[in-house]
Amino acid sequence: MKIYNLAFLFLLIYLFASPITSIQQKPNEKKSAVTNLVFKSTDGGESWQDISEGLPGNWEEDVDYYPSFFANESGVYITSTNQVYHSNPNSSAPFWEKEIFPEKYRKSAPVKAGIIAFNQDGQFLKRATGSKEWAPTFRNFPGTEIRTVFETAGGTLFVSTSYRLYKSTNDGKTWKQVYMGGAIGKLTESNGVLLAVNENGILRSTNDGENWESVLYEGGVGIDVEPIKDGFAAIVANRQLMARTVSTSYDGGKTWQPIDDDLKPELNTASIIQFGDNFFCGHPTGIYKSSDKGKTWKLILPSIKDKVFNLIVCGNEIYAIPRGGGC
Repeated sequence: MKIYNLAFLFLLIYLFASPITSIQQKPNEKKSAVTNLVFKSTDGGESWQDISEGLPGNWEEDVDYYPSFFANESGVYITSTNQVYHSNPNSSAPFWEKEIFPEKYRKSAPVKAGIIAFNQDGQFLKRATGSKEWAPTFRNFPGTEIRTVFETAGGTLFVSTSYRLYKSTNDGKTWKQVYMGGAIGKLTESNGVLLAVNENGILRSTNDGENWESVLYEGGVGIDVEPIKDGFAAIVANRQLMARTVSTSYDGGKTWQPIDDDLKPELNTASIIQFGDNFFCGHPTGIYKSSDKGKTWKLILPSIKDKVFNLIVCGNEIYAIPRGGGC
């Protein structure tokens, strides 16, 4: 009798425990796909496709802190810490391919002949277009705490640090300090005018970066600046409103007009671009589109997890990357 009872006990254990064990130990069980990390629109913002497939599962936690994303003729690159992923235009799932990227180089930026990788210590590597190899460059750069690398259409290089802006006209062999007065973030140019995001709002130069002046300052830092048709668009922090404002300029950045009367003032408005004849704004409540140069705005993609979309254009596509805090 004891033998039968023992056998019955083992049978009960098998019946009730084995299904749970088999579920937990399925070796080929597919993990949940990552979502809501990158979106793309191919129809001018009318619809959006989640193209997160191909990015790693830990990307969401990492990208808020060390992001770098840009577009060039090869497609879109998004980097964070030592991870770099590339998406070709018109690519299909999986959308992202992991790139070979040197260790200890957290950020990257496009230049005309390739990509520059850099770190806080003032070390730079360059990968030429069409190559997989990285080689040291800018060996004589005098600063550290690197923030931005930018190359103009004419070939002038700029590198900003936490306190200064440096310029080189000979492919980084020698450098000249051209600005001191707080960190410069994003730089852009149009028709011979350079604009830069700075602690003093938006800076402007009309002599290839030799001299700079503040042209849009509302008591806070500059957030974003982009070339648009016949001008520029910018976002700055307004101390009096305790919010960020959006403005445009059609005289080369000399004077600015607000275009956000129809947008709710927010502290984390992050991005402004033009695609075709329409403006797009990354706002804390989502992506807004304006078809009348900012007089009115329409919500076209709601925000996700209280993050703010940062926007870039690559060819005929718009990419939207949600980030905590907006920028």
